[in-house]
Amino acid sequence: MAMDEIDYEIFGSDMQYVEVELDPGEAAVGEAGMMMFMQDGIEMDTVFGDGSQQGGLFGKLLGAGKRLLTGESLFTTVFHNEGSRKARVAFAASYPGKIVPVHLSEIGGTLICQKDSFLCAAKGVSLGIALQRKLGAGLFGGEGFIMQKLEGNGWAFVHAGGTLVEKTLAPGEVLRVDTGCVVAFQPQVDFDIKYVGKIKSAVFGGEGLFFATLRGPGKVWLQSLPLSRLANRLMMAAPASGGSSSSSLLGAGALGGLGGLMGGDDD
Repeated sequence: MAMDEIDYEIFGSDMQYVEVELDPGEAAVGEAGMMMFMQDGIEMDTVFGDGSQQGGLFGKLLGAGKRLLTGESLFTTVFHNEGSRKARVAFAASYPGKIVPVHLSEIGGTLICQKDSFLCAAKGVSLGIALQRKLGAGLFGGEGFIMQKLEGNGWAFVHAGGTLVEKTLAPGEVLRVDTGCVVAFQPQVDFDIKYVGKIKSAVFGGEGLFFATLRGPGKVWLQSLPLSRLANRLMMAAPASGGSSSSSLLGAGALGGLGGLMGGDDD
């Protein structure tokens, strides 16, 4: 399916949103519930899957089923410009962080990302699934066996919590990362999960028993604040959970180690 060549601008610093500019006849697809505003002339349709499927009803059901496997809504919303002049539609992330614009043709046409990181894209970008073939990565990687795969040759936008880090790994170069901090990577990057190897560090250091290893070549995108880490800290500070974690006798490190023993900051 041909991609629409959209233009965009990103606004804000820690609570960002992206404005996508559509020429007459162009369209963008957004994750359900992420639209911030749209100008006059933009019309929206809620569709099964990502709206890129061909092949009638069966193709649409197949596309929607893939999204269900990744934990996303069965539906996405397509915003198309029905006016006679350019018009904009904006999408906002649901928690503090950075929006990552990726032109898929510049990275080989495919991006593997976290299940809940997709924000919006040019119409025609396919939202599929990527299965983890390594048992360890599937069981202890925090993302399970299914991640999201974006394919096409247009712009796609994903969201990273906190500060975004983009790294380009050389062939054979290895980066060890907290499992919750991986946002996206190119498909040629080898993704696996390794055992930390030290029980004392896992229990009292708060880093969990496993970390992710990313082996180049290829680009990887990391986030400094996974949503699960933010949620854990808020829950620990809530009165119903016993108040602030900073007042704990053992300290945050010990509690964090016990709470996130298996996968660091992951759910």
